Amino acid sequence: MLGEVFRLFFPKLCVACNCNLLKNESFVCTHCLLHLPQTHFHKSPDNALQKVFWGRLNIESALAFVYFKKGGAMQHVLHEIKYKNNTELALFLGNYYGSILKFGSSNFNAVAAIPLHKNKQRARGYNQSALIAEGIASQLGVEHISHELVRFIATETQTRKSRFERWENVETVFGLKNVTAFENKHVLLIDDVITTGATIEACGNAILKAPGVKLSIGAIAFTSN
Repeated sequence: MLGEVFRLFFPKLCVACNCNLLKNESFVCTHCLLHLPQTHFHKSPDNALQKVFWGRLNIESALAFVYFKKGGAMQHVLHEIKYKNNTELALFLGNYYGSILKFGSSNFNAVAAIPLHKNKQRARGYNQSALIAEGIASQLGVEHISHELVRFIATETQTRKSRFERWENVETVFGLKNVTAFENKHVLLIDDVITTGATIEACGNAILKAPGVKLSIGAIAFTSN
Protein backbone atom coordinates (compact mmCIF):
# COMPACT_ATOMS: atom_id res chain seq x y z
CA MET A 1 0.00 0.00 0.00
CA LEU A 2 2.76 2.44 0.96
CA GLY A 3 4.57 1.57 -2.26
CA GLU A 4 1.52 2.46 -4.33
CA VAL A 5 1.14 5.78 -2.50
CA PHE A 6 4.85 6.54 -3.00
CA ARG A 7 4.58 5.83 -6.75
CA LEU A 8 1.54 8.07 -6.94
CA PHE A 9 3.41 11.12 -5.62
CA PHE A 10 6.92 10.17 -6.84
CA PRO A 11 6.40 8.24 -10.09
CA LYS A 12 9.34 6.64 -11.84
CA LEU A 13 9.81 8.11 -15.29
CA CYS A 14 11.22 6.67 -18.49
CA VAL A 15 14.64 8.25 -19.11
CA ALA A 16 13.95 8.31 -22.84
CA CYS A 17 10.45 9.84 -23.09
CA ASN A 18 9.80 11.03 -19.52
CA CYS A 19 6.50 9.14 -19.30
CA ASN A 20 5.48 7.21 -16.20
CA LEU A 21 6.92 3.72 -15.97
CA LEU A 22 4.61 0.81 -15.29
CA LYS A 23 5.12 -1.35 -12.22
CA ASN A 24 7.09 -4.01 -14.13
CA GLU A 25 9.24 -1.54 -16.12
CA SER A 26 12.73 -0.29 -15.22
CA PHE A 27 14.44 2.89 -16.45
CA VAL A 28 13.13 2.72 -20.05
CA CYS A 29 9.48 2.06 -20.93
CA THR A 30 8.54 -0.89 -23.11
CA HIS A 31 7.38 1.40 -25.92
CA CYS A 32 10.77 3.13 -26.11
CA LEU A 33 12.67 -0.17 -25.92
CA LEU A 34 10.63 -1.67 -28.75
CA HIS A 35 11.08 1.39 -30.95
CA LEU A 36 14.82 1.77 -30.56
CA PRO A 37 16.56 1.62 -33.99
CA GLN A 38 18.31 -1.71 -33.38
CA THR A 39 21.13 -2.62 -35.76
CA HIS A 40 20.89 -6.44 -35.51
CA PHE A 41 24.61 -6.49 -36.38
CA HIS A 42 25.00 -9.74 -34.42
CA LYS A 43 23.04 -11.39 -37.25
CA SER A 44 24.99 -9.73 -40.06
CA PRO A 45 28.75 -10.54 -40.30
CA ASP A 46 29.71 -7.92 -42.93
CA ASN A 47 27.75 -5.07 -41.37
CA ALA A 48 28.37 -1.33 -41.60
CA LEU A 49 30.34 -1.23 -38.35
CA GLN A 50 32.57 -4.12 -39.39
CA LYS A 51 33.40 -2.23 -42.59
CA VAL A 52 34.54 0.81 -40.57
CA PHE A 53 37.48 -1.29 -39.34
CA TRP A 54 38.45 -3.00 -42.59
CA GLY A 55 42.19 -2.49 -43.04
CA ARG A 56 42.43 -0.81 -39.62
CA LEU A 57 41.89 -3.47 -36.97
CA ASN A 58 41.92 -7.27 -37.08
CA ILE A 59 38.54 -8.14 -35.58
CA GLU A 60 36.31 -11.20 -35.63
CA SER A 61 33.02 -9.31 -35.43
CA ALA A 62 31.57 -5.84 -34.82
CA LEU A 63 28.40 -5.35 -32.78
CA ALA A 64 26.21 -2.43 -31.78
CA PHE A 65 22.83 -2.37 -30.09
CA VAL A 66 21.30 0.65 -31.86
CA TYR A 67 22.00 3.34 -34.42
CA PHE A 68 22.69 6.66 -32.71
CA LYS A 69 20.26 9.37 -33.75
CA LYS A 70 20.71 12.91 -32.51
CA GLY A 71 17.77 13.83 -30.32
CA GLY A 72 16.61 10.20 -30.28
CA ALA A 73 15.72 8.05 -27.30
CA MET A 74 19.20 6.54 -26.99
CA GLN A 75 20.82 9.96 -26.78
CA HIS A 76 18.68 10.70 -23.73
CA VAL A 77 19.55 7.32 -22.21
CA LEU A 78 23.31 7.74 -22.73
CA HIS A 79 23.21 11.30 -21.40
CA GLU A 80 21.53 10.03 -18.25
CA ILE A 81 24.29 7.45 -17.80
CA LYS A 82 27.27 9.64 -18.62
CA TYR A 83 26.34 12.92 -17.00
CA LYS A 84 23.72 12.13 -14.34
CA ASN A 85 25.51 9.35 -12.46
CA ASN A 86 22.90 6.74 -13.32
CA THR A 87 25.11 3.69 -12.87
CA GLU A 88 22.15 1.32 -12.45
CA LEU A 89 20.90 2.33 -15.90
CA ALA A 90 24.32 1.47 -17.40
CA LEU A 91 24.12 -2.01 -15.86
CA PHE A 92 20.53 -2.39 -17.04
CA LEU A 93 21.51 -1.47 -20.59
CA GLY A 94 24.43 -3.91 -20.55
CA ASN A 95 22.23 -6.70 -19.24
CA TYR A 96 19.54 -5.93 -21.82
CA TYR A 97 21.96 -6.00 -24.76
CA GLY A 98 23.75 -9.03 -23.31
CA SER A 99 20.41 -10.89 -23.17
CA ILE A 100 20.10 -10.30 -26.93
CA LEU A 101 23.67 -11.34 -27.71
CA LYS A 102 23.55 -14.58 -25.74
CA PHE A 103 21.14 -16.04 -28.28
CA GLY A 104 23.58 -15.35 -31.11
CA SER A 105 26.54 -17.43 -32.22
CA SER A 106 29.11 -15.55 -30.14
CA ASN A 107 31.97 -17.50 -28.58
CA PHE A 108 33.49 -14.83 -26.38
CA ASN A 109 35.61 -15.76 -23.37
CA ALA A 110 35.78 -12.29 -21.84
CA VAL A 111 34.34 -8.78 -22.06
CA ALA A 112 36.33 -5.60 -21.42
CA ALA A 113 35.59 -1.90 -21.77
CA ILE A 114 37.54 1.09 -22.99
CA PRO A 115 39.19 2.39 -19.80
CA LEU A 116 39.08 5.94 -18.49
CA HIS A 117 42.22 7.66 -17.26
CA LYS A 118 42.47 7.29 -13.48
CA ASN A 119 41.98 11.04 -12.93
CA LYS A 120 38.82 11.12 -15.04
CA GLN A 121 37.42 8.01 -13.38
CA ARG A 122 38.19 9.45 -9.96
CA ALA A 123 36.35 12.67 -10.86
CA ARG A 124 33.33 10.89 -12.37
CA GLY A 125 33.33 8.03 -9.90
CA TYR A 126 32.70 5.29 -12.45
CA ASN A 127 33.30 4.19 -16.05
CA GLN A 128 29.96 3.88 -17.83
CA SER A 129 31.40 1.59 -20.52
CA ALA A 130 32.77 -0.77 -17.86
CA LEU A 131 29.33 -0.98 -16.25
CA ILE A 132 27.78 -1.78 -19.63
CA ALA A 133 30.50 -4.41 -20.19
CA GLU A 134 29.78 -5.88 -16.75
CA GLY A 135 26.12 -6.31 -17.65
CA ILE A 136 26.96 -7.93 -21.00
CA ALA A 137 29.51 -10.30 -19.39
CA SER A 138 26.97 -11.29 -16.75
CA GLN A 139 24.40 -12.27 -19.37
CA LEU A 140 26.95 -14.11 -21.52
CA GLY A 141 28.37 -15.93 -18.50
CA VAL A 142 31.98 -14.92 -19.26
CA GLU A 143 34.77 -13.02 -17.49
CA HIS A 144 34.59 -9.26 -17.10
CA ILE A 145 38.20 -8.00 -17.38
CA SER A 146 37.86 -4.25 -17.84
CA HIS A 147 40.17 -3.80 -14.84
CA GLU A 148 43.01 -5.40 -16.84
CA LEU A 149 43.11 -2.46 -19.30
CA VAL A 150 44.82 0.83 -18.53
CA ARG A 151 44.70 4.30 -20.05
CA PHE A 152 48.11 5.94 -19.62
CA ILE A 153 47.26 9.43 -20.87
CA ALA A 154 44.25 11.66 -20.20
CA THR A 155 43.43 12.60 -23.79
CA GLU A 156 41.47 15.65 -24.87
CA THR A 157 37.80 15.30 -25.72
CA GLN A 158 37.18 13.71 -29.11
CA THR A 159 33.94 15.55 -29.86
CA ARG A 160 35.25 18.27 -32.19
CA LYS A 161 38.18 16.39 -33.70
CA SER A 162 38.53 15.11 -37.27
CA ARG A 163 38.96 11.38 -37.97
CA PHE A 164 42.77 11.70 -38.18
CA GLU A 165 42.94 13.92 -35.10
CA ARG A 166 40.90 11.38 -33.13
CA TRP A 167 43.28 8.58 -34.14
CA GLU A 168 46.35 10.71 -33.37
CA ASN A 169 44.85 11.64 -30.00
CA VAL A 170 44.68 8.02 -28.77
CA GLU A 171 47.41 6.23 -30.74
CA THR A 172 49.66 5.34 -27.78
CA VAL A 173 47.22 5.75 -24.92
CA PHE A 174 46.26 2.19 -23.92
CA GLY A 175 48.00 -0.83 -22.45
CA LEU A 176 47.42 -4.14 -20.66
CA LYS A 177 48.00 -4.51 -16.94
CA ASN A 178 48.21 -8.28 -17.18
CA VAL A 179 48.84 -9.82 -20.61
CA THR A 180 47.89 -13.31 -19.40
CA ALA A 181 44.33 -12.11 -18.74
CA PHE A 182 43.94 -11.78 -22.54
CA GLU A 183 46.05 -14.67 -23.80
CA ASN A 184 44.27 -17.20 -26.04
CA LYS A 185 40.88 -15.60 -25.39
CA HIS A 186 38.22 -14.12 -27.64
CA VAL A 187 37.67 -10.70 -26.08
CA LEU A 188 34.68 -8.45 -26.75
CA LEU A 189 35.83 -4.83 -26.35
CA ILE A 190 33.02 -2.41 -25.44
CA ASP A 191 32.57 1.34 -25.79
CA ASP A 192 29.37 3.25 -25.15
CA VAL A 193 29.29 4.97 -28.57
CA ILE A 194 31.40 4.37 -31.68
CA THR A 195 31.76 7.23 -34.15
CA THR A 196 35.02 7.09 -36.13
CA GLY A 197 36.32 4.06 -34.22
CA ALA A 198 39.64 5.74 -33.32
CA THR A 199 39.43 4.93 -29.61
CA ILE A 200 38.37 1.31 -30.19
CA GLU A 201 41.14 0.93 -32.79
CA ALA A 202 43.85 2.16 -30.43
CA CYS A 203 42.68 0.07 -27.49
CA GLY A 204 42.08 -2.94 -29.72
CA ASN A 205 45.63 -2.81 -31.06
CA ALA A 206 46.92 -2.90 -27.48
CA ILE A 207 44.84 -6.01 -26.79
CA LEU A 208 46.02 -7.72 -29.98
CA LYS A 209 49.57 -7.71 -28.63
CA ALA A 210 48.56 -10.54 -26.28
CA PRO A 211 49.54 -14.01 -27.62
CA GLY A 212 46.71 -15.97 -29.22
CA VAL A 213 44.03 -13.35 -28.55
CA LYS A 214 41.05 -12.80 -30.84
CA LEU A 215 39.17 -9.51 -30.75
CA SER A 216 35.61 -8.42 -31.41
CA ILE A 217 34.26 -4.94 -30.75
CA GLY A 218 30.90 -3.69 -29.59
CA ALA A 219 28.99 -0.64 -28.48
CA ILE A 220 25.57 0.38 -27.29
CA ALA A 221 25.29 2.91 -30.12
CA PHE A 222 26.90 3.37 -33.54
CA THR A 223 26.92 6.74 -35.26
CA SER A 224 26.65 5.84 -38.95
CA ASN A 225 27.49 8.39 -41.64
